[in-house]
Amino acid sequence: MKHVAVLMGGWSAERPVSLNSGKGCAAALETRGYRVTRVDVDHNVAGTLMKLKPDVAFNALHGKGGEDGVIQGLLEVLRIPYTHSGVLASALAFRKDRAKLVLAAAGIPVAEGVTVDRGEAALRHVMAPPYVLKPVCEGSSFGVVFVNEGRSHPPQEVAREDWPYGDELIAERYVPGKELTCGVMGERALGVIEVRPVSEGWYGYDAKYAKGGSLHVLPAEIKPKIYHEVQNLSLRAHRALGCRGVTRADFRFDEAKGEDGELICLEVNTQPGMTETSLVPDMATHEGISFADLVAWMVEDASCDR
Repeated sequence: MKHVAVLMGGWSAERPVSLNSGKGCAAALETRGYRVTRVDVDHNVAGTLMKLKPDVAFNALHGKGGEDGVIQGLLEVLRIPYTHSGVLASALAFRKDRAKLVLAAAGIPVAEGVTVDRGEAALRHVMAPPYVLKPVCEGSSFGVVFVNEGRSHPPQEVAREDWPYGDELIAERYVPGKELTCGVMGERALGVIEVRPVSEGWYGYDAKYAKGGSLHVLPAEIKPKIYHEVQNLSLRAHRALGCRGVTRADFRFDEAKGEDGELICLEVNTQPGMTETSLVPDMATHEGISFADLVAWMVEDASCDR
């Protein structure tokens, strides 16, 4: 019987989401016969893991410290096999502007953008509206600001003294249309979901995590050619960044642009949510893979040197 330490919580803004993910994954692993220890990660996690001596660390952390290469590096030093992507892929994917350079070099379409200091973004329009400002190193839509067409003044909210999301922002051309997402499990692209927010008008924090906050249309109601292209690009993005285990790529699809529309990759998430409202578990279920089977596969896929 493998002893699995499920790492959850942490100290990022995404701590509540991580706790939900971790609890769900831990319970599912117990139904598959694993010995599970739930670890609420703090800055003494190395000592905790050295005492526990687990066979595998299931990484259910989100945000800084959990999906940016930090915990992965610690697990490499301790030689504890772990789930999801390794040090380099995690750090690269978490840094949105650097990841975009790699994706573009691999021929994956990304939105035009520029990295700016938040002070500069508050002083002037750093690109022609409409555009989106977002922190280079955050997840779960924290700190995202939409600058609509016709807005005369640059966004002042990014200049707040209590702004908690770092000084570097990425400004990207706003791409209208459908929100599409596709998971990758090892070397296999899963189904494509169209996410339809119920109330927010965009796929923000509440739409992601509140029960009933969004509709998951699976399979996405798009042309088969576009559906397969999303799967193809998701797998290519996973490989280009050097990812392992399970990832999820997010896209915008503007049907009105050109004959086949415009498909843009927004980012690759190396630690996709694993809550009851999460996307990857829905995709796996559609493929006949139960939530318990999905997390068990991740445990069996775990390794060092990822």
